[in-house]
Amino acid sequence: MTVRELILEICKKAKAASYELARLPTETKNQALLNMADALEENTSEILNANEKDVKASREKGVKETLLDRLILNEKRISKMAQCLREVASLPDPVGEIVRTWVRPNGLIIGQLRVPLGVVAVIYESRPDVTSDASGICLKSGNAVILRGGSDAINSNLAIGKVLSEAAVDSGIPEGAIQVVPITERSAAIELMKMRDYVDVLIPRGGAGLIRAVVENAKVPVIETGTGNCHVYVEEDADLEMAIKVVINAKCQRPGTCNAAEKLLVHRKIASKFIPMIVEALRKHGVEVRGCEETRKVVPDVIPATEEDWYTEYLDLIIAIKVVDGLEEAINHINKYGTKHSDAIITSDFNKALRFIRDVDSAAVYWNASTRFTDGNQYGLGAEIGISTQKMHARGPMSVQHLTTVKYFILGRGHVRE
Repeated sequence: MTVRELILEICKKAKAASYELARLPTETKNQALLNMADALEENTSEILNANEKDVKASREKGVKETLLDRLILNEKRISKMAQCLREVASLPDPVGEIVRTWVRPNGLIIGQLRVPLGVVAVIYESRPDVTSDASGICLKSGNAVILRGGSDAINSNLAIGKVLSEAAVDSGIPEGAIQVVPITERSAAIELMKMRDYVDVLIPRGGAGLIRAVVENAKVPVIETGTGNCHVYVEEDADLEMAIKVVINAKCQRPGTCNAAEKLLVHRKIASKFIPMIVEALRKHGVEVRGCEETRKVVPDVIPATEEDWYTEYLDLIIAIKVVDGLEEAINHINKYGTKHSDAIITSDFNKALRFIRDVDSAAVYWNASTRFTDGNQYGLGAEIGISTQKMHARGPMSVQHLTTVKYFILGRGHVRE
């Protein structure tokens, strides 16, 4: 079987399953999700054995530890994956919701009904938890899902996909509703991007290179999930102890994630006091600090930042600091160099916070909180299939309601148009 034939077969199964999924009652979907969660925990050893192969292969290739962190599974992370599925099961079912209705002067009743998108394809890198999260979100929203992960996580993804698919089918979900592409050749991803007759939407999750490749090659509609060149801006009136706490969390908790802070902007009036404090704190956590000329006047041994640094998503224990004249310059800098993902302001002034929230053009904007909260689970959405930085119907963490669309229904009594 050729790569194209394999992808076509997968897509046909998914399309057939999507029509059945769209009709399933909420109770069936919820029970399937609960059974899938139990199955993950019951098969933890099998999944960890598969993951160990992926981690070993990546280490042999010299993948840095901050990126390996996204690949590594353990019992706690598998338990969290299961818990996310249970949380998705507890969410309201968006399918079948009547969004609104109205009556025209001629007596026609017009309404909007929420329905699944159909077949969702996800192309992603590294993180095997995406396999579980995407499967759960798609199932709850009545969509079939095709999962094409990267070669670095192929064993993990296949093991998780097998466990989830078998548990789903045993619970009354049609076969083909959850499928993992079993090959890692780039041609498989390219073929999947072309399946316009079968795939209703394609969601890429990964670095800038992957997202760009999908946008440039896809023949099906794409919802972009953006890279995260995220900023924290510390105003002159900020509580500096709070600022240190937030910056360290945003940068250091999991530096290889898209919602980790990559840049720190500091108001000029507090630069001489705050920058030595934050540089010391960052270095204690192993962070390499780069900075603008003003930053280096305060702490001379900071590595000089280049123009390229301001655009870069490091995904590592690296941060660049820039001194700014105030709120307006901070906002302008973020809107120029940021990736419209997540940005934060630390200030005690409500009006400054309000302006930052209003004027920063990002999917998630924070006041006195870490950017690390940009996560479907942290937002109470159960889980996420990605974080959209587009301005389409979905922006920010995408959960079950974002994988639906609406259809119009029109009720008449023999109405004809004159």
